[in-house]
Amino acid sequence: MTSSTRHPLDPDPVRATKATAVFGLGLLSVVTGPFLGGLIPATLALLMARESHRELVAADGFLLGARRLRSGVRLAWTGIVLAIAGLVVLAIIGLLHYARHRGGADFDSTVN
Repeated sequence: MTSSTRHPLDPDPVRATKATAVFGLGLLSVVTGPFLGGLIPATLALLMARESHRELVAADGFLLGARRLRSGVRLAWTGIVLAIAGLVVLAIIGLLHYARHRGGADFDSTVN
């Protein structure tokens, strides 16, 4: 028997549903990342990616979806970076707003 022929009792390769879920959560995290809501789906995607990776390795080629899993993990990390960038922008806007409204209140009215 050669390596290119399948044994008749071997299961058919199927798509890994967890890999698809990781991809979907990663995509959701990128979409909602700038609004800080992307942290939740990104965290769930990264946690689920560990389980999915273990299942893909244990299935010995009968589960498909490694590319989808990698893309989902990348999207999840992108969502986290976008959420952090959104938080930094909000902090800068808040500090500028605070400085603008607090600026002239410390000096006496006779000081230029």
